[in-house]
Amino acid sequence: MLLSIQRRLALPSGFVLLLLAIELLDELVFGVREAAWPLIRDDLALSYAQIGVLLGVPGVLASFIEPVLGILGDTHKRRAIILLGGVGFTVAAALTGVSQSFWPLMLAFILFYPSSGAFVSLSQAALMDVDPARHEQNMARWTFAGSLGVVLGPLVLGAALGLGFGWRDVFLVLAGISGVFVLAARRFSFANGQTDSAPLNFGQGLRAALAALRRGEVWRWLVLLECSDLMLDILLGFLALYMVDVAGVSEAEAGLAVMVKIGVGLAGDLLLIPLLERVNGLRYLRFSAALEFVLYPAFLLVDSFAVKLVLLAFIGFFEAGWYAILQGRLYSAMPGQSGTVMAVGNVVGLFGSLIPLGIGLLAQQFGLDMAMWVLLLGPIALLIGLPRR
Repeated sequence: MLLSIQRRLALPSGFVLLLLAIELLDELVFGVREAAWPLIRDDLALSYAQIGVLLGVPGVLASFIEPVLGILGDTHKRRAIILLGGVGFTVAAALTGVSQSFWPLMLAFILFYPSSGAFVSLSQAALMDVDPARHEQNMARWTFAGSLGVVLGPLVLGAALGLGFGWRDVFLVLAGISGVFVLAARRFSFANGQTDSAPLNFGQGLRAALAALRRGEVWRWLVLLECSDLMLDILLGFLALYMVDVAGVSEAEAGLAVMVKIGVGLAGDLLLIPLLERVNGLRYLRFSAALEFVLYPAFLLVDSFAVKLVLLAFIGFFEAGWYAILQGRLYSAMPGQSGTVMAVGNVVGLFGSLIPLGIGLLAQQFGLDMAMWVLLLGPIALLIGLPRR
């Protein structure tokens, strides 16, 4: 059965399956955490301010640590960093499950973020080095694994609660699975993409990262990645609020809209894997961006909830592959620097993380209905910025 699946998806080895499983686990933990927030808040008596700190501060701290980990990922230390990150990821999941108050949970999250960078992001870099000629195809597999994890997270939590277990039990089980993955990862070398006989040291890696940031091609893909996120995570983050506050539907109907976007997007991610074996990635991106440029304004303008759901389904389906293809192109633009891709991505992503704040301020000043039009800049940026050849 497993060999049949490997042949059908053209996966080269058990190593690739392990890397994809690590990404699925990471997004599964994320999905469980997002669904469990009401339970966590009640059990630990957290305020909204404390939840905001838990969601914000660890990410800011990690943004200063992860670029260093990315540069080190292009040295001979990659395997050690990935394994240490896996240990940290396991400990953080377990600590989350046993936390009884705000500060232990804060410590768990502070450990989670850079550990995920070391364990998961460098695993993505390792996947890119498996076959440098198939960055887009392998990123499509990676994206599907992550999307599957996000969808499974709330389902796993709901099933556990239905069986009489709690959110803590789920995190402890996930910690155990993470530990198994770390033990499995010890079998592999996680060699980086360097072809030189002498591996880079940190100083050389830092200079290579700064040199990459002086190249227009690298900036093209970095900027397009941040712009594409307007229609991906940022739209998803504001979607429920928009459906309730602007479209005027109930909270349950807003939740249905979120599930439609996520579920159809998952189907799109799956279908993208064979599609990229036959279609040029850039051609698909231009086609899908043109469709999104029409679909998204229609979604904002129509009044019918049913029509909005249909349009949202098409939006979720045709934006599948945006991250996978753009990230794959970034890896191709930086051959032999797959770890450094993580570093420069975090540097630019620190500025990209301010975009939701800007949209929130616009919504506060002019209304959420007006602020949502800013997200149309995503497909516009792709139509303008993608190379024609």
